[in-house]
Amino acid sequence: MRKLVTGGTVVTETGMIENGYILIVDGQIVDYGHKENTQKDVDEVFELNETDIIMPGFIDIHIHGAAGHDTMDATEEALRVMAETLPKEGTTSFLATTITDTDEHITDALRNAAKFSKTDYDGAEMLGVHLEGPFISLQHAGAQPESCIIPSSIELFEKWQKAAEGLIRVVTLAPEEKNGMELVRYLGDNDVIPSIGHSHATFDEVSEAVNHGLKHATHLFNAMRPMHHREPGVVGAVFLNASLLAEIIFDRIHVTNEMVRLAYRTLGSDRMMLITDSMRGKCLREGTYDLGGQEVTINGGEARLANGTLAGSVLKMSDAVRHLSSFEESSELDVMKMASWNAAKSLGVDDRKGSIKKGKDADLVVLDSELSVKQTFCRGNKVNHDKMG
Repeated sequence: MRKLVTGGTVVTETGMIENGYILIVDGQIVDYGHKENTQKDVDEVFELNETDIIMPGFIDIHIHGAAGHDTMDATEEALRVMAETLPKEGTTSFLATTITDTDEHITDALRNAAKFSKTDYDGAEMLGVHLEGPFISLQHAGAQPESCIIPSSIELFEKWQKAAEGLIRVVTLAPEEKNGMELVRYLGDNDVIPSIGHSHATFDEVSEAVNHGLKHATHLFNAMRPMHHREPGVVGAVFLNASLLAEIIFDRIHVTNEMVRLAYRTLGSDRMMLITDSMRGKCLREGTYDLGGQEVTINGGEARLANGTLAGSVLKMSDAVRHLSSFEESSELDVMKMASWNAAKSLGVDDRKGSIKKGKDADLVVLDSELSVKQTFCRGNKVNHDKMG
């Protein structure tokens, strides 16, 4: 099947192609360029407006749930609904993210993810699992259930990775806690990304973890030791350790515009990744929903526990992109890096994801002039058309 997406501005790794086109054959990008050079021999044409923008589909490496479902439900339906829902906000790939819970519940969720990965499903592609907790700090538990927080354990991780059939790609942990450094080293040696989060580590402890193989920082600024002029903490260490990539929840609730701008100017677009950290209440009406056995109330776009603690978000990736684009200093290429390319490179899937290039999956999002999602293509299949994001 030969499909042609034509018109609009194509955002590539090297720049912008105004009034461009993308040729898709059997789910892959086989050609792109200026519209004047468009190939005519196609089966289906998608005509766009000149003001539309075509980007690689977004990659969300930290998402718990959406549309009434959650990774921890441990059901095929939950992951299927998430996969079918996420393209509405331009997301074409994701990591199903767990929460701190009991061994039994985490194992069930991981086994389900492994089972789901072998099924035929439509929509966004599940690239693996992000294990958030339970190897974290009580001092920065956030919305993670404190009763299930435990010391790092290589043995337990190996058990979970076996249950997931190798699908765990990222682990959020506090390296300063018992056995934390050993687990960081083990993960790095076994092609799993260690990410510091829910951590009270000092600057020196983070730097030590970097030497052991630490790669990411989970939701920068949130649930971590903040910066102080006599102890730079986790935030300062992320700023100054050039090898670290930082997730950020840009909903203007978890982190203000000014703090995101500070991170953006300090880290640059090469070291930041937009995430949602969304929970099951996303795409639903305001009300009360479950997160890890805890009641979370959504009101005014904020998801909070009864004690007021932020508990995930209802953020859409398209909204995070829109917020980032409001910065005068940001470009479409910067947005593309932070919403797609950086995550793909870090996960080692940039041979087929993360940018518009010949031979890669035709994962595309079409944004209108107001940066609302107009169309999304997952592996060449158009999955929605109306403005959704």
